[in-house]
Amino acid sequence: MRPSEITDILNRPLSQELLARDLARLAYVAADGTPRCVPIAFTWNGAEIVMCTTTNAPKLPALRRNPAVALTVDTEVHPPTILLVRGRAELDVVDGIPAEYLRMNGSYAMTPEQRVAWEAEVRSLYDAMVRIVVTPTWVKLIDFETTLPSAVEELVRRRAERQRA
Repeated sequence: MRPSEITDILNRPLSQELLARDLARLAYVAADGTPRCVPIAFTWNGAEIVMCTTTNAPKLPALRRNPAVALTVDTEVHPPTILLVRGRAELDVVDGIPAEYLRMNGSYAMTPEQRVAWEAEVRSLYDAMVRIVVTPTWVKLIDFETTLPSAVEELVRRRAERQRA
């Protein structure tokens, strides 16, 4: 997929709404060769999806071995809006707490006092974290009005061909 196509899709209002959400599902190949899909907080910085994790997270050795990942960000309503992203994970060990981690957890409903307590707890727990950075190399936005999953698009095309015949 060309970078201009990726940019066009990611700049659409529906994509921007999804990229402003808190949670994505990160899919990768685990160390034992089996697939994994885990929910993870994320933030979009305009060019990359950034996630943060503990330095001892089981996904890190797997991502070092095979950095190919897929992410899904979607809604919980019908019809769902779905953003599919593929890319390669780059891992960056950071001393202390990455600013992105504090931002990506900023939309949870907390009083100012709860926020201060949460941040103090986080800072006391983590000496370092790992930033998982994914630059999209392929994207698809599905809204079930203007875009469909590729298998459904194929069925629609076949039906149209049958109706023309």
